[in-house]
Amino acid sequence: MSRIAARFKTLATQGRGALIPYLEAFDPDLETSLALLKAMPAAGADLIEVGMPFSDPSADGPVIQLAARRGLKAGASLCGVLKMIAAFREQDQETPIILMGYLNPVEAYGHARFCADAAKAGVDGLILVDLPPEEADILEQPAQDAGLDIIRLVAPTTSDERLRYVLSHASGFVYYVSITGITGTRTASAEALQEALPRLRAATDLPVAIGFGIRTPEQAATAAGIADGAVVASALLSTLADTLDADGKATDQTLPRVLNQIKDLAAAVRAGEKKAG
Repeated sequence: MSRIAARFKTLATQGRGALIPYLEAFDPDLETSLALLKAMPAAGADLIEVGMPFSDPSADGPVIQLAARRGLKAGASLCGVLKMIAAFREQDQETPIILMGYLNPVEAYGHARFCADAAKAGVDGLILVDLPPEEADILEQPAQDAGLDIIRLVAPTTSDERLRYVLSHASGFVYYVSITGITGTRTASAEALQEALPRLRAATDLPVAIGFGIRTPEQAATAAGIADGAVVASALLSTLADTLDADGKATDQTLPRVLNQIKDLAAAVRAGEKKAG
C-alpha cells in the first residue's frame, strides 16, 4: 500500500479528514523551506504538497506566483527539489509528499528519468496542472513503473462524462478545485461543497481533497469534514511572505508564524466532524 493510501486509510479509521499544507520549494531559500518541510508533520500536516517553482504558473494566483519567483531566485531546480525531498526522507518515512507543478520542467528533465528520480527521493504523487489525461501517456507508464500516483484535478465545471474520463486516469486521491479561477482568490461555500461531493463520490472510490480558496481554520475544518482532506496553500505562503525582510530574506519569525498557522489549521481539522457523503 502506498503512503498516500495508507495515510487516508488511517485517517478514515480515525473519522477525520486530512490537512494538506503546501509549501513552495526554495521559498525564500533552500534552508528555510527544508526546515519548514521537516517541521510540518509535527505541526499537524497529514500529507504535504511541495510546489516545484516554475516561471509561468498559469493556474496560480499572485501569492503562489510570487513564491515561485522567490524560489527560482533562490536557485530552485528539479534536481534541487528532489534533493530537498530526499533530505526530508532522512527523518520522515511516513508522511506522504506530493509534488505540484507544471509539465515543462518535467519534459526538460525527461519523463522517465524524473519519475524514477522522484520515487527514489521519496515522492509519493504528482500533480501536473497542465497535463490533461488525453496527453498523459508520456508520464503514466513511467509514473506507474516508479510507484507514483498521478493526482487529477477536477472542478465545478467538469461535466459528468468528463469527470468519469479524468478519474479513470487518477490514483492516490482526487484534487477538487472548489472554485472557477486561480488559486487563493476566493472561497466556495459549504453548501456548494456539499452539493459537489455526491457527484464525485459516484465517479470514484478515491479520497477527495478540496483546494483553491481554503484559507482559515474554519474553512479547512469544513472542507475536511465534507470531503477527505483540505489543501491550504496561498494562506500559508501569504504568512511566510509577510515575515520576510526588505530584501526578501527569512527572519526569526518566518518558521514560527507559518508553523503556528499550520497548528491552528490542524487543530480545527481534528476537532471537526466527518460528515457522511
